[in-house]
Amino acid sequence: MKACASSLPSRPGNTEGGKPLDIALVVFDCDGVILESMDVKTRAFRRIGAEFGEEAADRLALFHSLHGGVSRYEKFAWLYREILGREISAEEKALLNKKFVRTALEEVTTCPLVPGIQEALDYLHGRLPLYVASGAPQEELYYILEKRGLARYFAGIRGWPPAKDVLLKSIVEQSAVDPARCVMVGDAYADLEAARLAGTQFYGRGELFKGSGLPRHDDMTRFIAWLEGPAPGRR
Repeated sequence: MKACASSLPSRPGNTEGGKPLDIALVVFDCDGVILESMDVKTRAFRRIGAEFGEEAADRLALFHSLHGGVSRYEKFAWLYREILGREISAEEKALLNKKFVRTALEEVTTCPLVPGIQEALDYLHGRLPLYVASGAPQEELYYILEKRGLARYFAGIRGWPPAKDVLLKSIVEQSAVDPARCVMVGDAYADLEAARLAGTQFYGRGELFKGSGLPRHDDMTRFIAWLEGPAPGRR
Protein backbone atom coordinates (compact mmCIF):
# COMPACT_ATOMS: atom_id res chain seq x y z
CA MET A 1 0.00 0.00 0.00
CA LYS A 2 1.56 3.28 -1.11
CA ALA A 3 1.47 6.34 1.06
CA CYS A 4 0.21 9.46 -0.61
CA ALA A 5 3.16 11.78 -1.30
CA SER A 6 1.33 14.66 0.33
CA SER A 7 1.05 12.67 3.58
CA LEU A 8 4.81 12.70 4.11
CA PRO A 9 6.81 15.66 5.36
CA SER A 10 9.25 17.06 2.84
CA ARG A 11 12.92 16.45 3.40
CA PRO A 12 14.54 19.84 4.00
CA GLY A 13 16.40 20.91 0.89
CA ASN A 14 15.20 17.93 -1.12
CA THR A 15 14.19 18.47 -4.72
CA GLU A 16 10.68 17.57 -5.85
CA GLY A 17 9.94 14.46 -7.84
CA GLY A 18 11.37 11.83 -5.49
CA LYS A 19 9.48 8.59 -4.98
CA PRO A 20 7.00 8.67 -2.07
CA LEU A 21 7.81 6.32 0.77
CA ASP A 22 5.33 3.49 1.28
CA ILE A 23 6.88 2.56 4.63
CA ALA A 24 5.26 4.12 7.70
CA LEU A 25 7.74 3.03 10.38
CA VAL A 26 11.37 1.89 10.56
CA VAL A 27 12.83 -0.12 13.44
CA PHE A 28 16.61 -0.59 13.66
CA ASP A 29 18.64 -3.09 15.59
CA CYS A 30 21.65 -1.38 17.19
CA ASP A 31 24.77 -3.57 17.19
CA GLY A 32 25.81 -4.23 13.60
CA VAL A 33 23.16 -1.94 12.11
CA ILE A 34 23.78 1.42 13.76
CA LEU A 35 27.11 0.76 15.49
CA GLU A 36 30.01 -1.39 14.27
CA SER A 37 30.10 -2.99 17.69
CA MET A 38 29.79 -6.70 16.98
CA ASP A 39 33.54 -7.34 17.13
CA VAL A 40 33.76 -5.32 20.34
CA LYS A 41 31.12 -7.49 21.97
CA THR A 42 32.60 -10.71 20.59
CA ARG A 43 35.90 -9.84 22.29
CA ALA A 44 34.04 -9.09 25.50
CA PHE A 45 32.26 -12.46 25.42
CA ARG A 46 35.56 -14.19 24.71
CA ARG A 47 37.10 -12.58 27.80
CA ILE A 48 34.09 -13.64 29.89
CA GLY A 49 34.37 -17.21 28.61
CA ALA A 50 38.13 -17.29 29.17
CA GLU A 51 37.50 -17.33 32.92
CA PHE A 52 36.26 -20.90 32.38
CA GLY A 53 39.02 -22.00 29.97
CA GLU A 54 40.06 -21.48 26.36
CA GLU A 55 37.45 -23.87 24.99
CA ALA A 56 34.72 -21.99 26.86
CA ALA A 57 36.04 -18.71 25.42
CA ASP A 58 35.90 -20.07 21.87
CA ARG A 59 32.45 -21.60 22.28
CA LEU A 60 30.91 -18.54 23.90
CA ALA A 61 32.34 -16.23 21.23
CA LEU A 62 30.95 -18.51 18.53
CA PHE A 63 27.57 -18.78 20.24
CA HIS A 64 27.40 -14.98 20.42
CA SER A 65 28.29 -14.66 16.73
CA LEU A 66 25.58 -17.11 15.73
CA HIS A 67 22.92 -15.56 17.99
CA GLY A 68 23.13 -11.84 17.42
CA GLY A 69 20.09 -9.98 18.73
CA VAL A 70 19.72 -12.35 21.69
CA SER A 71 20.12 -10.93 25.19
CA ARG A 72 23.57 -11.38 26.73
CA TYR A 73 21.86 -12.79 29.83
CA GLU A 74 20.64 -15.72 27.74
CA LYS A 75 24.21 -16.20 26.51
CA PHE A 76 25.51 -16.22 30.07
CA ALA A 77 22.88 -18.82 30.94
CA TRP A 78 23.95 -20.93 27.95
CA LEU A 79 27.57 -20.74 29.08
CA TYR A 80 26.72 -22.11 32.51
CA ARG A 81 24.52 -24.90 31.15
CA GLU A 82 27.04 -25.97 28.48
CA ILE A 83 30.31 -25.51 30.37
CA LEU A 84 29.41 -25.96 34.04
CA GLY A 85 26.39 -28.21 33.56
CA ARG A 86 24.08 -26.16 35.78
CA GLU A 87 21.74 -23.19 35.72
CA ILE A 88 23.18 -19.75 36.39
CA SER A 89 21.97 -17.80 39.42
CA ALA A 90 20.69 -14.23 39.33
CA GLU A 91 23.76 -13.12 41.28
CA GLU A 92 26.11 -14.81 38.80
CA LYS A 93 24.29 -13.21 35.86
CA ALA A 94 24.64 -9.80 37.48
CA LEU A 95 28.36 -10.35 38.11
CA LEU A 96 29.06 -11.45 34.53
CA ASN A 97 27.09 -8.51 33.20
CA LYS A 98 29.11 -6.12 35.34
CA LYS A 99 32.34 -7.58 33.96
CA PHE A 100 30.97 -7.47 30.41
CA VAL A 101 29.95 -3.81 30.66
CA ARG A 102 33.30 -2.86 32.18
CA THR A 103 35.05 -4.60 29.29
CA ALA A 104 32.92 -3.39 26.37
CA LEU A 105 31.09 -0.18 27.19
CA GLU A 106 33.86 2.31 26.50
CA GLU A 107 34.64 0.73 23.12
CA VAL A 108 30.97 0.70 22.13
CA THR A 109 30.65 4.42 22.86
CA THR A 110 33.58 5.17 20.55
CA CYS A 111 33.39 2.51 17.81
CA PRO A 112 32.59 3.56 14.20
CA LEU A 113 29.07 3.88 12.85
CA VAL A 114 27.96 1.39 10.21
CA PRO A 115 28.65 3.00 6.81
CA GLY A 116 25.54 4.75 5.51
CA ILE A 117 23.57 4.79 8.77
CA GLN A 118 24.22 8.46 9.55
CA GLU A 119 22.97 9.47 6.11
CA ALA A 120 19.93 7.22 6.50
CA LEU A 121 19.05 8.71 9.88
CA ASP A 122 19.51 12.26 8.63
CA TYR A 123 17.30 11.52 5.64
CA LEU A 124 14.50 9.78 7.53
CA HIS A 125 14.43 11.97 10.64
CA GLY A 126 11.25 14.03 10.53
CA ARG A 127 9.83 12.00 7.66
CA LEU A 128 9.04 8.75 9.45
CA PRO A 129 8.97 7.55 13.06
CA LEU A 130 12.23 5.71 13.78
CA TYR A 131 12.74 3.22 16.61
CA VAL A 132 15.50 1.03 17.99
CA ALA A 133 14.79 -2.52 19.17
CA SER A 134 17.84 -4.25 20.62
CA GLY A 135 18.84 -7.20 22.74
CA ALA A 136 21.02 -4.88 24.84
CA PRO A 137 19.69 -3.83 28.26
CA GLN A 138 17.36 -0.81 28.03
CA GLU A 139 19.27 1.67 30.22
CA GLU A 140 22.63 0.79 28.69
CA LEU A 141 21.23 1.08 25.16
CA TYR A 142 19.83 4.54 25.80
CA TYR A 143 23.06 5.65 27.47
CA ILE A 144 25.14 4.58 24.47
CA LEU A 145 22.90 6.21 21.86
CA GLU A 146 22.60 9.39 23.91
CA LYS A 147 26.37 9.58 24.36
CA ARG A 148 26.83 9.06 20.61
CA GLY A 149 24.39 11.90 19.86
CA LEU A 150 22.00 9.48 18.15
CA ALA A 151 19.11 9.24 20.63
CA ARG A 152 17.49 12.37 19.18
CA TYR A 153 16.70 10.57 15.93
CA PHE A 154 14.38 8.03 17.54
CA ALA A 155 10.78 8.20 18.70
CA GLY A 156 11.56 5.25 20.96
CA ILE A 157 14.59 3.25 22.10
CA ARG A 158 13.63 -0.22 23.34
CA GLY A 159 15.98 -2.78 24.82
CA TRP A 160 15.89 -6.07 26.72
CA PRO A 161 13.72 -7.20 28.36
CA PRO A 162 11.56 -8.42 26.67
CA ALA A 163 12.81 -10.41 23.66
CA LYS A 164 13.24 -8.80 20.24
CA ASP A 165 10.01 -10.13 18.73
CA VAL A 166 7.97 -8.83 21.67
CA LEU A 167 9.69 -5.45 21.41
CA LEU A 168 8.93 -5.19 17.70
CA LYS A 169 5.29 -6.24 18.09
CA SER A 170 4.87 -3.68 20.87
CA ILE A 171 6.33 -0.87 18.75
CA VAL A 172 4.06 -1.71 15.81
CA GLU A 173 0.94 -2.03 17.96
CA GLN A 174 1.57 1.16 19.92
CA SER A 175 2.20 3.05 16.69
CA ALA A 176 -1.14 1.82 15.29
CA VAL A 177 0.50 1.11 11.93
CA ASP A 178 -0.14 -1.75 9.50
CA PRO A 179 2.78 -4.16 10.11
CA ALA A 180 3.18 -4.58 6.34
CA ARG A 181 4.16 -0.91 6.18
CA CYS A 182 6.89 -1.33 8.79
CA VAL A 183 10.43 -2.57 8.25
CA MET A 184 12.79 -4.18 10.72
CA VAL A 185 16.46 -3.59 9.90
CA GLY A 186 18.74 -6.20 11.38
CA ASP A 187 21.92 -8.23 11.02
CA ALA A 188 20.89 -11.44 12.80
CA TYR A 189 18.41 -14.29 12.51
CA ALA A 190 16.74 -13.03 15.69
CA ASP A 191 15.90 -9.81 13.84
CA LEU A 192 14.50 -11.73 10.88
CA GLU A 193 12.44 -13.98 13.16
CA ALA A 194 11.10 -10.93 15.01
CA ALA A 195 10.01 -9.42 11.69
CA ARG A 196 8.32 -12.69 10.71
CA LEU A 197 6.43 -12.94 13.98
CA ALA A 198 5.40 -9.28 13.90
CA GLY A 199 4.40 -9.41 10.23
CA THR A 200 6.75 -6.60 9.18
CA GLN A 201 9.09 -6.28 6.24
CA PHE A 202 12.78 -6.98 6.74
CA TYR A 203 16.05 -5.50 5.50
CA GLY A 204 19.28 -7.33 6.29
CA ARG A 205 22.71 -5.91 6.90
CA GLY A 206 25.70 -8.15 6.29
CA GLU A 207 26.88 -11.41 4.80
CA LEU A 208 24.46 -13.52 6.83
CA PHE A 209 21.62 -12.82 4.39
CA LYS A 210 23.63 -13.07 1.18
CA GLY A 211 21.91 -15.40 -1.29
CA SER A 212 18.76 -15.53 0.86
CA GLY A 213 16.60 -13.60 -1.58
CA LEU A 214 15.90 -11.06 1.15
CA PRO A 215 16.65 -7.37 0.61
CA ARG A 216 20.12 -6.78 2.07
CA HIS A 217 23.46 -5.09 1.60
CA ASP A 218 26.93 -5.26 3.13
CA ASP A 219 26.29 -2.00 4.99
CA MET A 220 23.57 0.67 5.15
CA THR A 221 24.61 2.72 2.14
CA ARG A 222 21.80 1.39 -0.08
CA PHE A 223 19.00 1.33 2.47
CA ILE A 224 17.33 4.57 1.37
CA ALA A 225 17.48 3.52 -2.29
CA TRP A 226 15.72 0.27 -1.36
CA LEU A 227 13.24 2.06 0.87
CA GLU A 228 12.17 4.37 -1.93
CA GLY A 229 12.17 1.66 -4.59
CA PRO A 230 9.18 -0.20 -6.04
CA ALA A 231 7.14 -1.94 -3.35
CA PRO A 232 6.71 -5.38 -5.07
CA GLY A 233 10.40 -6.20 -4.74
CA ARG A 234 10.47 -5.63 -1.03
CA ARG A 235 8.92 -8.78 0.37
